[in-house]
Amino acid sequence: MAKAIFTTKVSSAYDDRPEEHYHFPNAYLNQVRESIGDHIIYYEPRRSTSEDSSRGGRQAYFATARVEGVIEDTKRTDHFYALISNYLDFDRPVPFIEGDQFYESLLRKADGTTNKGAFGRAVRLISDVEFDHILKAGFVSELADYQKAAEEAPVGFEEIGQEFARPTVELTISRPFREQSFKRVVRSAYDNRCALTGLRLINGGGRPEVQAAHIMPVAENGPDSIRNGLALSGTFHWMFDRGLISIGANYEILVAKKHVPDQASRLLNKDGKIKIPNDRSAWPHPHYLKFHREQIFKG
Repeated sequence: MAKAIFTTKVSSAYDDRPEEHYHFPNAYLNQVRESIGDHIIYYEPRRSTSEDSSRGGRQAYFATARVEGVIEDTKRTDHFYALISNYLDFDRPVPFIEGDQFYESLLRKADGTTNKGAFGRAVRLISDVEFDHILKAGFVSELADYQKAAEEAPVGFEEIGQEFARPTVELTISRPFREQSFKRVVRSAYDNRCALTGLRLINGGGRPEVQAAHIMPVAENGPDSIRNGLALSGTFHWMFDRGLISIGANYEILVAKKHVPDQASRLLNKDGKIKIPNDRSAWPHPHYLKFHREQIFKG
């Protein structure tokens, strides 16, 4: 097994859905097979053209996941799919270079310039040490909260400190860590506003009241991806989870007739659509919205 970097774009020319599968040509088959059973980090490259398939361009590492296996693409010769689990967005995108530090040593030439040849490879194996450095940079906010909790833990709660002391990659697959990280990135993407009503409520302690909802539930193998998330106020989170409200293909708000009180309906956005994040990489993915409409919505 080996850890790796997988390159993908927001709107890729490949059949990628990074939360669930990664599409790649035969040239990278050996490297991807080496990563089976281990963890990878996703990287988004610079946009090379003005075409939509080339949009994005953050030049940053943005998520981690685990490779479960590889299957052949039966529709496209010499192409394969890496099957993905445990996807989790970073708290912040991590640039491939910060200051004079390259997170991947192979990307730096001896003279300090970028090794464009190495950069051109969509799948790159990476050492455990460099992998851990990227994870720590990507989850810097969440890890800081864990550190604070460990330092403030009362006597008799040694397990909190022990949890924080685990390797970063193990920490990121624990359910409490994933829930907190998912909540952080979703609320931030929506500026702590409910996507259905636009309300932005802050409690007396300065904390936002908006919640992070999964579009495809975790119980249905819905990923902890920002693209499978919505920021919703408590009442509308409850209604969304129970299928009283859903979202159409064009982000229009769908309401189950005779199930939603008029008082609640009047709070919905006047234009009839949800408020989507400014960053397109955080927009709800059509695949998860379709699942909610077909499997959960009562309309």
